Amino acid sequence: MAKIRWTAESEKWMREIYDYIAQDNERAAQRVIAGVYNRVQILKDFPEIGYKYRSELEGEIRILLYGHYRIAYLIRSKELIDILGVFHGAMEMERYLKILA
Repeated sequence: MAKIRWTAESEKWMREIYDYIAQDNERAAQRVIAGVYNRVQILKDFPEIGYKYRSELEGEIRILLYGHYRIAYLIRSKELIDILGVFHGAMEMERYLKILA
């Protein structure tokens, strides 16, 4: 079973998603954040479930989908996965992943 680490950048994205949704509906914001978190838990047992985005020296970056969101993660080893960011489907995720990896 792999350990999942949320990077500071991914935690920042989650706060921004929450804040944006909570402007209109705090309960909906809570549901989205809980849904993303719960979706990520599948990576503990199935780290390669997301589609391959690209390979880096540090490991393989993959994307896991949840509703309108793309969860970018780095498989560092069989024991360690880093969540790089959570992006709305309308965003240019590629621009941000260049900076993160």
